[in-house]
Amino acid sequence: MKTQSGFTLVELMIVVAIVGILASIAVPSYKDYVTRGKLSEASTQLATMRVKLEQYFQDNRTYVGACAAGTVAPLPAGSDATYFTYACTLAASTFTVTATGVAAQGTGDFVYTIDQDNAKATTGVPAGWTGNDTCWVTKKGGSC
Repeated sequence: MKTQSGFTLVELMIVVAIVGILASIAVPSYKDYVTRGKLSEASTQLATMRVKLEQYFQDNRTYVGACAAGTVAPLPAGSDATYFTYACTLAASTFTVTATGVAAQGTGDFVYTIDQDNAKATTGVPAGWTGNDTCWVTKKGGSC
């Protein structure tokens, strides 16, 4: 008689269960990692916009008229605005720039702001994340 070698069904089911457990731990962690990588666009673009708006103010003694194409401080667009859309609220001596996440890119519930006093805030976060009124949140726990 020939002896057959191979894996039993029980052994295969144990391996499948182990792979399932590992995947249930790894996939959410990976998704959070990818999301955190996308958030860096907002902080970079908002910090850059603040500097550009200050340059505009130095030249014009007002913020009114900034954030437009053709000025020193145009809003980020094209490849600079992949995961967020940007908007300005301008007055003569104040501004607020807002970065709002693009839902299709996985950043839809994030909303970050910065103003003329360099006050940074996270005014919107997805479920499971904690917001922060004093900085731009980069981790689920609300840390910056």
